[in-house]
Amino acid sequence: GIGIQEVQLPSGCPGTEAKCIVCVEKCWGPVDCSWGIPISEGLACVKMTCVYMPPENQFKYIWKVLIPNKTAHVLPNDSAVVEVCRGTHSVTFQCETQENGNIIASVKYTVYATTEMQTKKSRRIETGQSRRTMTDVILVFCLVTGIIVTAGVIFAMIFMIL
Repeated sequence: GIGIQEVQLPSGCPGTEAKCIVCVEKCWGPVDCSWGIPISEGLACVKMTCVYMPPENQFKYIWKVLIPNKTAHVLPNDSAVVEVCRGTHSVTFQCETQENGNIIASVKYTVYATTEMQTKKSRRIETGQSRRTMTDVILVFCLVTGIIVTAGVIFAMIFMIL
């Protein structure tokens, strides 16, 4: 996919420097067709982004709706970011980032239906209470331990000074 790589001297650095960067350049790897996380997600709409690097207009973006056992439907939107509103069924979107007609990156998103989001939200609330309680216990334990260690170090320093 799209990225930046540092080109370093292969035979080490002059002097005492540990890392010598000759230049920073674009790198192109295999197309990463992974599952993305939306920029923002609400109960009504979802905002998704293609894989890109600045400047955004150097690439072409192809948004598709993936339909099982059918040909994908290409959307007229050609920007790096798209916002869609939830419907009655889950829909999978794919964005291909292209340069000179070649696909250089790809990412997919599943936009769940409004009813599924409400079900997931209520499930999160039910299971979230026990997770939150355990997280609170761990945080309080770490805080108390930190305070005790800090107090011990301060007393040790005062004892050494005296």
